[in-house]
Amino acid sequence: MEKINQNIFFENENLKIINDDVLITNEILENFIDLIVTSPPYNVDIKYNSHNDQLTYSDYLVFCEKWLTRCYHWLKEDGRLCLNIPLDKNKGGHQSVGADMTTILKKIGYKYHSTIVWNEGNISRRTAWGSWMSASAPYVIAPVELIVVVYKKKWKKVSGSRKSDITKKEFMDWTNGLWTFSGESKKKIGHPAPFPLELPRRCIKLFSFVNDVILDPFLGSGSTLITAYQNNRKGIGIEIDKGYCKIAFNRLIKEAKINEGNLFNFEENTICQKVLEN
Repeated sequence: MEKINQNIFFENENLKIINDDVLITNEILENFIDLIVTSPPYNVDIKYNSHNDQLTYSDYLVFCEKWLTRCYHWLKEDGRLCLNIPLDKNKGGHQSVGADMTTILKKIGYKYHSTIVWNEGNISRRTAWGSWMSASAPYVIAPVELIVVVYKKKWKKVSGSRKSDITKKEFMDWTNGLWTFSGESKKKIGHPAPFPLELPRRCIKLFSFVNDVILDPFLGSGSTLITAYQNNRKGIGIEIDKGYCKIAFNRLIKEAKINEGNLFNFEENTICQKVLEN
């Protein structure tokens, strides 16, 4: 009898959800991934089910260096990484997150390409102003996040199908490094920090070819896998929390409609049955 891999939450020929810790998983081959699109925990005390989002800042940076190092080995020589992170943070002390993470990326060996500024437009949700209407100690908070774009060895992509599906308008709009679109509703998705489908969609179409392998090492609610599937890429997601794996899987059914294609017989797939039963 074939042994079931307990770390594989769901798998078909184009998609895989791995229920495991990014720091220890052995489910990803080295030099296998074309593009990584991810938004790691921000360490601002978000109430995740299975992650401590209240590390000291120095411990947080150590954690980031560890998982980013693993990602470096998983990328192909011409592989890219799109890292969605805050510009800075003031919860628990002011820190230059974007600058510090870029420094870590370079230390690991990534080559820097560019930084996209995502204007999420969430300034209306501000609650902290520091010293109100006084020069004493005001808080300056930019309503933006960053998408840091780096690569492993070579920026020119030569592997894969070499088939792009981006339109002229998309290319012209998205190569402008200021992206403006709204964030995603936590209540709607059922995850404390989901990112909108538009973010991975732009990264995937701009930085990868059709049929490339896309990885999100912090899958969360599954936005990256949904977008990969919708844009004819293969998607792999790592998620430590089984509850979030279920959310991602259910979104793949409802939003990506993975059970309506001809990729596999959904009702005869034993992994699908196990997920649906649980």
